[in-house]
Amino acid sequence: MSMSELHDVLVIGAGPTGLACAIDAQNVGLNVVVVDKGCLTNSLFHYPAGMTFFTTPELLEIGNMPFSSPNQKPSRAEALEYYRKVTQHYKLDVRLYERVTGVTGSDGDFHVHTVDRFDREIEHRARKLIVSTGYYDLPNTLGVPGEGLLKVSHYYNEPHPYFAQDVVVVGGKNSAAIAALDLYRHGARVTLVHRGAELHRHIKYWIKPDIENRIKNGEIAAHFRSTISEITEDSVTLETPGGVKVIRNNFVFALTGYQPDFTFIESMGVTLDADNDRRPIFDSNTLESNVPGLYVAGVVVAGERTNEVFIENGRFHGAVIAADLARKMKGATIAQPVAPEHTVAAE
Repeated sequence: MSMSELHDVLVIGAGPTGLACAIDAQNVGLNVVVVDKGCLTNSLFHYPAGMTFFTTPELLEIGNMPFSSPNQKPSRAEALEYYRKVTQHYKLDVRLYERVTGVTGSDGDFHVHTVDRFDREIEHRARKLIVSTGYYDLPNTLGVPGEGLLKVSHYYNEPHPYFAQDVVVVGGKNSAAIAALDLYRHGARVTLVHRGAELHRHIKYWIKPDIENRIKNGEIAAHFRSTISEITEDSVTLETPGGVKVIRNNFVFALTGYQPDFTFIESMGVTLDADNDRRPIFDSNTLESNVPGLYVAGVVVAGERTNEVFIENGRFHGAVIAADLARKMKGATIAQPVAPEHTVAAE
């Protein structure tokens, strides 16, 4: 096992919010390292290849670096390039493909235990921790027989492999609607399955009529108030208002949402408020959790209400944390953070 130096700050999570936290802490003179179990901005990387954001480039900016795009709504590829360039510009120390297995120690000398892709153990030490692990890595499962088959995925990437195939998309929100339309337009035979009586009302205004018209015209089959009860190699069994239906199937995309890794958060000693959507206990003025020296940032602060924090507002958490670190850690200086003009979710 190798062991690194004692860093001032270690950030767990190299998403946009984690990177923003690292930049803000570095800007007050602190030595910062970032670890992530995947690639840089791992969640964004796993978005659909042709995805376009629902928001404008300036609302994705971190580190006071302009996000230049000719498009009103930037693409996934543009965002990935932007965050790579920001990381290079600030010379951030990012340790990618290191999965955190545990945290020991305490304020002033935390020990963060990780393993790399080959299960080799590494230990990092840091005076302060910032946890910005997002929520996209833990999908909500269906909990039905056959969900573990290779034909089932909780992420959608691109349509080409599913040409001329029978594909079921489970879900009724944006990701399910976008995947169903993309698959249909690239030659898949698509069936949408949703437990609700209709598609979610918050589906983006330019997507909702498109998917509704495809369903109305019979181009995409749809079963509402329905759930999957079993998945086999060649079929899917549905529980519908009209009874049990078994349909042909080659692939299933279960796009039913994601959740933070609450077990990991609790393993570090952070208390989750069971009466408040499992939000971690933290000081709203500093974002320091009930564990001294451990801060939370990004979507993890919202607990189960993952629709309340996005890149657009989570990116400002770093300035709040850095201000507190500057007050507490010798040699750090920072101006008080200015209240952002944009702290709301994407349109």
